[in-house]
Amino acid sequence: MNTKAIIDHLNECLKHEWTGVAQYSQAGFIIEGMWRQVYAEKFLGDAEESFNHAKLVGDKIVALGGVPSVLRNEVKQSRDLREVLEFSLAFESKAVEMYNQALDLAEGDRALVIFLEDILKEEQEGVDEYSKLLRESSQHQASLPASGKKVS
Repeated sequence: MNTKAIIDHLNECLKHEWTGVAQYSQAGFIIEGMWRQVYAEKFLGDAEESFNHAKLVGDKIVALGGVPSVLRNEVKQSRDLREVLEFSLAFESKAVEMYNQALDLAEGDRALVIFLEDILKEEQEGVDEYSKLLRESSQHQASLPASGKKVS
């Protein structure tokens, strides 16, 4: 394993997580309307998850002999809920991609692989959740049984 390469890549992951802290927090702050009660807490919870990932990755960078980044990437924001959900799906998808790349770089270090897989699992759960939130249920109604009918 190339330690410098994994530290550099983990710092890119860390920048992404810092971006998530800001982007999800901002979404939680500015969401308005009838869905605020549902989504404000969701976005703030996702900000907390990004912060927890940042803590883990920052600690791992130090353990490997590096210095954690304090930078972040551009924050995407909108007052349109659908657009925020789309930004969130793109953010989670990028995280999955980045942690998969980190896994390739960590090959041969079983403990680091397991560490990264744990974070990757949570990021993939985020992709799955935002994918479901963005799915238009009317497109899928035809395949569902009518209310009250027995499914065989």
